[in-house]
Amino acid sequence: MNIRQDTGASVVPFPVPVKETSDRIFLSAPHMTGNEQKYISEAFESNWIAPMGGNVNQFEAEMAAYATTQAAAALSSGTAAIHLALQLLGIGKGDRVFCSSLTFVASANPILYAGAEPVFIDSEEETWNMSPWALQKAFAAAEQEGKLPKAVIIVHIYGQSARMDELTALCDHYGVPIIEDAAESLGSTYKGKKTGSLGTYGIYSFNGNKIITTSGGGMLMSNDRKGVAQARFLASQAKDDAPFYEHSRVGYNYRMSNVLAGIGRAQLEAIELRVSARRAVFNRYFLALGKYEAVKFQPELEGTRSNRWLTVLLLDPSRTDRSPDYIREWLESQNIESRRVWKPLHLQPLFAGCKFYSHNPHGKTAVSEKLFAEGLCLPSGSDLQPEQQQRIIQLLEKILG
Repeated sequence: MNIRQDTGASVVPFPVPVKETSDRIFLSAPHMTGNEQKYISEAFESNWIAPMGGNVNQFEAEMAAYATTQAAAALSSGTAAIHLALQLLGIGKGDRVFCSSLTFVASANPILYAGAEPVFIDSEEETWNMSPWALQKAFAAAEQEGKLPKAVIIVHIYGQSARMDELTALCDHYGVPIIEDAAESLGSTYKGKKTGSLGTYGIYSFNGNKIITTSGGGMLMSNDRKGVAQARFLASQAKDDAPFYEHSRVGYNYRMSNVLAGIGRAQLEAIELRVSARRAVFNRYFLALGKYEAVKFQPELEGTRSNRWLTVLLLDPSRTDRSPDYIREWLESQNIESRRVWKPLHLQPLFAGCKFYSHNPHGKTAVSEKLFAEGLCLPSGSDLQPEQQQRIIQLLEKILG
């Protein structure tokens, strides 16, 4: 079997014959603790199935305690949490929101829901997250134009926190609140503090591939108790306090169900075990593949702890002719799931025409574009078995060797 490299020049054969196998290895599969059924059963026994109940209240309290925030709101998704954060900040039609470019589209879609204008900020090399230098350029241009953003959405991709000190200092200087998209970084820390607790609002995702899951769900975090209470109100169709159904403003059907919150409670009990397991997966990849000059891994900034949600490597095109797509398709032929690094949002057709501020000088490739071109996410689940990972490593050694 042959594939065409994404450089487009020649057809390169796979290094070894394809072996069919039914034992699929997933990128990041859900990992159950075995304790989820206990909380689900409590929901059934109390007949509080949806939308509210004791599990929701407890999950919110437990998440707030873990993240060391004053309050939390359990929601249907991390996307919903970002949307509500924008609502709480009064962002609407014609407003401007700065957002990391190297992220999943869910980080920016809520900007469009609000009718606001997204402006995308490049990454920097040491964290792969929002560049303080690019953010400074964007702020300076916006100030000169007389249209500062109403919020900055900072994303911690693949579990690694951004340079929050520098980014926060800039936002504070311009008086702009931060929405911290920690969808991928639950369990990560920045100078001893949990990611998701460092902005005006923080958000987590409990999608099926995240470090803990409720099958689908999210959480809005903040030290603003009144704001979180307002989020719960908006997430419950904004029903006014009246003896009948009365509504004075637009609401949303964004609350998490009591059953899913029960799953989340059991999952949260194991969060530190999940972080340790994923960090161990990263270390095994690093020790085995770090010897190749063509390979680099996502750095871990000093003073931070990444949850290593996904192990991501870069392939230096000056040192290897194996592209990320070549390796991805080869692994797929072996029934192993991998994934390209996020395509930057400023390159997405959906956001054509939106402003973008690069970390690098004009004419030089943006950092986020380089990471997209060279990056590949490897299977990283906390339940990835050592023998499965060894199989992946052996295949990669054949390709790289």
